[in-house]
Amino acid sequence: MAAILHKMKEKVCLGSSDDSETAKGKSKITHGYHLVKGKSNHPMEDYFVAEFKQVEDNELGLFAIYDGHMSQQVPNYLRSHLFQNILNEPNFWTEPEISMKRAYRITDNTILDKASELGKGGSTAVTAILINGRKLLVANVGDSRAVLCKNGVAKQLSVDHEPIKEKEDIQNRGGFVLTYPGDVPRVDGKLAVARAFGDKTLKEHLSSEPDIAVEIIDDEAEFIILASDGIWKVMTNQEAVDCIKEMKDAKTGAKQLTQEALNRMSRDDISCIIVKF
Repeated sequence: MAAILHKMKEKVCLGSSDDSETAKGKSKITHGYHLVKGKSNHPMEDYFVAEFKQVEDNELGLFAIYDGHMSQQVPNYLRSHLFQNILNEPNFWTEPEISMKRAYRITDNTILDKASELGKGGSTAVTAILINGRKLLVANVGDSRAVLCKNGVAKQLSVDHEPIKEKEDIQNRGGFVLTYPGDVPRVDGKLAVARAFGDKTLKEHLSSEPDIAVEIIDDEAEFIILASDGIWKVMTNQEAVDCIKEMKDAKTGAKQLTQEALNRMSRDDISCIIVKF
């Protein structure tokens, strides 16, 4: 069992506070990551995956940011299981969007079933699968974000699932959206995202249905940023792209973007992955 766990840790990059790394796939596409714990009193709740993996004749780049709330266990579970569930879908290669939605749903149901073990907290997620350096599949729930840079221009590929935007759906499920003075809108006055994994006590009023984007990586694509809201709370998509567009390599870009968020007084956990084409 120890040998198996060691191999799993080698295959999947495991995130921790103040961590950074860079790696390269066969297609010579590089990636780097950097994480910094926020100013809050709770432990670091961001986890990530960043790896290249050979599946038969295909090279897959697997990248994800999991931003936990009131939980380390749920994002850690996602890190270990979500991509596995996606790639185990029998129709992934022919119906990737349907397969990803199904895998998200299955994973969320399992997390809810394991609430006694994983706790009542939850996690957002943004995942990206790069197939043979050419086709990019992005899925997300919550407010972690994927932003593509094409010819210096930022293009958001994910959807911020804000309670105020999904107020009608939340109300139709029996919930409500409440905004306290000086605060952001929250589901049932508690959670600042309308979609998430876990959160068993709020689940009747939440969704775990991902939004999915498909992008062909052409010569105009320069890099993609995957990051938790510790970055997006303090800068726009274009500001993030402009911050690192002259980066030397992906690892340097990830560290530079994280530092800029800190300079702008971000207090949340910060995690980001840069994939450089």
